[in-house]
Amino acid sequence: MAKSRGASGPGAPGSRDSLAGAPGAAGAGDELSSLGSDSEANGGERRVDKFGFIVGSQSAEGPLEEVPLEVLRQRESKWLDMLNNWDKWMAKKHKKIQLRCQKGIPPSLRGRAWQYLSGGKVKLEQNAGRFDELDLSLGDPKWLDVIERDLHRQFPFHEMFVSRGGHGQQDLFRVLKAYTLYRPEEGYCQAQAPVAAVLLMHMPAEQAFWCLVQICEKYLPGYYSEKLEAIQLDGEILFSLLHRFAPVAYKHLSKQKIDPILYMTEWFMCAFSRTLPWSSVLRVWDMFFCEGSAWVSWAALCSWGRAFQLTGIWGSCKPGRQFSCLH
Repeated sequence: MAKSRGASGPGAPGSRDSLAGAPGAAGAGDELSSLGSDSEANGGERRVDKFGFIVGSQSAEGPLEEVPLEVLRQRESKWLDMLNNWDKWMAKKHKKIQLRCQKGIPPSLRGRAWQYLSGGKVKLEQNAGRFDELDLSLGDPKWLDVIERDLHRQFPFHEMFVSRGGHGQQDLFRVLKAYTLYRPEEGYCQAQAPVAAVLLMHMPAEQAFWCLVQICEKYLPGYYSEKLEAIQLDGEILFSLLHRFAPVAYKHLSKQKIDPILYMTEWFMCAFSRTLPWSSVLRVWDMFFCEGSAWVSWAALCSWGRAFQLTGIWGSCKPGRQFSCLH
């Protein structure tokens, strides 16, 4: 099961063993290494790529097509105007926000934009001081032990999390512990750890906590429950999308009896954070925060389309065309 309970068997979908050992579990990162680095711990200075991954690790990306600096500065200027006048833009020009998210949020403003898009900023303002209260509380030992054991599994080749007990792992522990206190009836689910880690790569712990709350309550409600009801329902929706837009993939998966739950725990519950190349992860998250959980399904659809070399899928539906970053 997805919950971190002792009854979860090794290799069960969403269990600690299956999430920790899944392909891509060792890889991911972010563009804002200025938040701090543990990359010099345990053995001298390490070179990192633009996302914060240690160069030479399986998580580091090769040369990427760069956005021209002039274009990037123009986009930053436009995003700054939107963020400084957010209520006006949301009320009257929401489609323009969508179009700009599709192009990719500028790296320097991605963390701030995610807070605005998700409503995490408003949530923080409505609950001023609440995170500090949770942070100072002791927490439930049954969750703290499992959280501690999961910390080193989250992006171990990223400079923020490379060092055991480093500032990245400390902040990750604080955020996850705070959530178990904020929602004691839910507790901790292991798939929340990589999601929280991605947020911490882009923003401080308090802001990351409220964005995590929004993801769990607004974007993926029921995903982290013990019985995985919501994700099983979305699995049926994904299979319907495959049948419509990628019938070749649908027939093959059906013939092999590959149930969506076998891969959706890794893809959906972790929001692709440990599956796609990191540049694609960030683009998926931009649209995820802008338009909601449906875009996780479209990312899955496009991923299957790529796996089966179904090039027609990129033009067969609007999200397919907008997910050219996955192609």
